[in-house]
Parts: sequence; structure tokens; C-alpha cells
Amino acid sequence: MSKGEGRSAARLAAVQALYQMDVTGKGIVEILAEFESHWIGREIEGAQYKPAELAFFRDILQGVLDHQIAIDRRIDATLSEGWPLKRVEAVMRAILRAGDYELGKRLDVPARVIITEYVDIAAAFFDREEAGMTNAVLDALARKTRAQEFAGR
Repeated sequence: MSKGEGRSAARLAAVQALYQMDVTGKGIVEILAEFESHWIGREIEGAQYKPAELAFFRDILQGVLDHQIAIDRRIDATLSEGWPLKRVEAVMRAILRAGDYELGKRLDVPARVIITEYVDIAAAFFDREEAGMTNAVLDALARKTRAQEFAGR
């Protein structure tokens, strides 16, 4: 398994874990234990979940929780007026939160890689329109957070 594949699997698992925390109210300790022992790298109901880079998975999950207020404010400011983050579907909230966290804190990963990865996750759960919205929001956040990566293009 390549580093990229492990990170892609970690991103998907983080989105699923953030979603589950959002809708069930479970805490991070319970979610980490559940995902690391029962989901990541396992077969569930005929679906094979890929092995994930666990440290990366944990970093995204903990990072979103540690910075959630600031993350939510940035996303709210970027979304169309009249559509605050709390009105966005729970999986989409998880995608946008994880993407914003990585854009702000994982400077070792290029912004375009982060955007592409989360747009691909959105496309797995939603129609083309929602994946496009994910692209637009994360691109706008990236251009604010990492303007130097987009300068001169």
C-alpha cells in the first residue's frame, strides 16, 4: 500500500468517523476504538475497507475536534449566504471540516491534493452538484489559507 493510498483511506475513515460522532454523539475515544478495531482494513457487510495510515486518521479527527469552532466559522463565512454549516447535510459537514483542517494544519500536503481527495469523497456519497460545491468551498478556503500556493497562476 502506498502512502497516498493509506492517506486516502484515512481521509475517508475520518469523514465517516466525524459523521458518526455528529449524528450519534459518541466521543473521540469510543470512535477511535471502534474504527481502529472494527472498520479500518476490515470487511463489513461485504464491503472491504482499505488499510489506512492510522496516525493521519487520528490527526485529522483530533485536529477537527480541537479546532472545530474556528473551522466552522471559516466554512460558514465561505458558504453561500443563507446556508450556514448547520444546514448542510452531516456527511458534507464532515467532508468540509476535515478538508479545512488539512488546508490549515497539514502544510506537508499540497492544497490541490487535499481538495481533490475530499471532492472524490464527496463524489462517492453525493451527486455531481454536491461534489462541485465541495470543490468550490474548499478551493475558496485554500485560496485564503494558502494564497502562496495559488499565486501567479
